[in-house]
Amino acid sequence: MSNSYLRRISHLQQRLAEQRLDAALISDPDAIFYLSGFWGYSGLMAAGRPTLLWIPAGGPPQVITPILELEMAQRMSAVPDIRDWMDGVKGEWRGPLREAVAKDKARRIAIDAFKIPGVIAGFLQEEWPKVEKVDLNPILDAMRMIKDAEELQIMRDTGKVATAMAAAAEKAIGVGVPEYEVALAIIEGGTRKAAELLPADAPFDTPMIHNLQILQSGEDTCMVHRRSTVRRLKKGDPIYLCFCEIAKFKNYVLGFDREFFVGSVTDEQARLYEVALKAQAAALAAIRPGVIAEDVHAIADAVYQEAGFAPTYRTGRGVGTSILERPELKRGDKTALKPGMTFAVDGGLTVVGHYGARVGDSIVVTETGFDYLTPYPKSLKVIG
Repeated sequence: MSNSYLRRISHLQQRLAEQRLDAALISDPDAIFYLSGFWGYSGLMAAGRPTLLWIPAGGPPQVITPILELEMAQRMSAVPDIRDWMDGVKGEWRGPLREAVAKDKARRIAIDAFKIPGVIAGFLQEEWPKVEKVDLNPILDAMRMIKDAEELQIMRDTGKVATAMAAAAEKAIGVGVPEYEVALAIIEGGTRKAAELLPADAPFDTPMIHNLQILQSGEDTCMVHRRSTVRRLKKGDPIYLCFCEIAKFKNYVLGFDREFFVGSVTDEQARLYEVALKAQAAALAAIRPGVIAEDVHAIADAVYQEAGFAPTYRTGRGVGTSILERPELKRGDKTALKPGMTFAVDGGLTVVGHYGARVGDSIVVTETGFDYLTPYPKSLKVIG
């Protein structure tokens, strides 16, 4: 995809020039990957080692990365100019950043305002108090909204990984099975599917599924984001699986949720689950080019209220190289949907202290409606 990365950088440079911005400084790892193809393990602010992408409006871009990952950056990045830095030497990342700002005589810099770490934002203000800092997100968000054919193929493969995880979970679920054993089965199922999809000569794309599986059972399904525990499943338990942090392949991530019932299901549980399904179905039926994002949410919300429930939370969000992208299917988002946009679309209800019913899929907006990226059965299912 190196040509795709270079096209994205060129497009961003055009937008910078149009808005009379001298350069963009990007620190968000997801955005750096989107534009350059490089992602690193050490280049994270959590480890005290940021990787930065400097893109001038009228010159060659640079990747600024810890020296530990210099060789990886040289092999992975579509940007040929890689500047490395070392801990405790010549100001670390500040040194090459100073050189870049001076070389390009930058006086108006776009930054990813919502993601930039405080230490970097603070340095920019201290070092260049008179340089104007402008929010890059409106430009970059608009670029990332529409996926190209290569991205969509990766996301369809990511859907295959996600649905393989759900199938593995179904096989593992049963009375007496600890929650963590279901999570382990999910990781194995997804990893094996990802390995099948990768060519033998893929040196940097890992098939390994990682991050903590979101999983709750029994009454704890009312807690939307609890992780798996040593609790053993009981007959009559609902079990909820959210794959949103682990349905990831080639650095693209989807939203995907499924819920099952162990051995039996009560009438009330079935009713709530059917309402969640109905709300999601209503939202999906509304998706097509030209529809306003918040209107999709309103259609789903009407289903909950007609069933006697209070207005609910967001119905969906954009997905891609980040778990949350623009636009969002929620109140206040007036973005018109376009072909190539990809969303996680959810249905969900929570009865606090009792039960949560949820379902979620990722989709792509087409010329006439939408296609599933996560085609997997979601009708009410009792296992065992």
